[in-house]
Amino acid sequence: MQTIHWIGTGLSAIPGLRRLIELDYQVVVYNRSVDKAQQAVGDLTDKIVAFDMDDFAGYICTDDIVVSMLPGDFHVPLAQLCIENHAHFVSSSYISDQMLALNEKAKAANLCLVNEVGLDPGLDHSMAHALIEEYVNSPAFDKTNEHSFTSYCGGLSEVPNEFRYKFSWSPAGVLKALKNTSVSILNGEKYTVTEPWNAVDNLPLNMSWGSETFEVYPNRDSLPFIKQYHMEDGWNIKQFVRGTLRYQGWKDAWQPIFRKIEDGISDDEIASLSDELWKDNAIAEGEADRVVLAVTLKAEKEGETVWYQTFALDAIGNEQGSAMAKLVSIPVSLAIEAVINKEIGAGVTAAPDKPELVARWLEMANSTTEKFGLVNHLD
Repeated sequence: MQTIHWIGTGLSAIPGLRRLIELDYQVVVYNRSVDKAQQAVGDLTDKIVAFDMDDFAGYICTDDIVVSMLPGDFHVPLAQLCIENHAHFVSSSYISDQMLALNEKAKAANLCLVNEVGLDPGLDHSMAHALIEEYVNSPAFDKTNEHSFTSYCGGLSEVPNEFRYKFSWSPAGVLKALKNTSVSILNGEKYTVTEPWNAVDNLPLNMSWGSETFEVYPNRDSLPFIKQYHMEDGWNIKQFVRGTLRYQGWKDAWQPIFRKIEDGISDDEIASLSDELWKDNAIAEGEADRVVLAVTLKAEKEGETVWYQTFALDAIGNEQGSAMAKLVSIPVSLAIEAVINKEIGAGVTAAPDKPELVARWLEMANSTTEKFGLVNHLD
């Protein structure tokens, strides 16, 4: 039986890890702090090992699966170890250029290096694949239609505070992300944003469970996902953006932060500001978090909307785990099962686009939160 080597028992790891152990897969848990891992899963297993990168390869056997729930810097070295030891690799993180460079080696060794199988990226991909498949198989499909695709995700507090955001881990990552350039498509043209607070828009989200308006802005480089979603071959794309979702009022509440970034902020200053924000705006122990994800595809022909659907979920954490933890780690556990069942091809891949796997991922999301659904805006 293949062994699953699950590395990292942080905030976003536990529900999926516990699911695999409870399903009687052979799982070994690794963490820098054995005590923290025991607190998380010690009631289910005693197969807990202190993680040390230098000697980790000694634990890996052929056809095992290594799962990295560690910071992104660990992913490529671990994936390289997997190739050297003929094992598979799974992470929830974005595919880096360095990870993609391992594609041919992984294919040659018939190994799966699976990434982007968490929440965002992950479930957002599943929603996108489902929408696009439905549209392509509909009478409305025509590549010459004007297509607008948006995908927005946000991890929030259940109840908005004055700052319109609460942190579940160090704010430094959020602050650094605000300095990243994003690239998307707007009005049919490439749209580059270096200051996301100047590109904030309103997103009215009207679903079966209610209506709410959020603030959204583009993040990262959206353009590679056009190919990943199979929209690159002659599609007329009016808008294509993947971005971040926040409570209304976020842009105004964060103005002092934006001014500091505009004036130039060093890593030391980010660390100091991060400590201050953590002190004032951290999610308290036992406080519920909230995750909102909305993916929309719209097609227009000669100014008339001919197809228009939105997949969305709105999840609240509970005693079984935070909403973020469940929606990151449980999809990761599904990817591991898909590797075991040989349902994912060799090489470096993202969240699968096979209809049967997409349906499995979305059914998991549906069972994880009461507020999940698809809306046809033309009904």
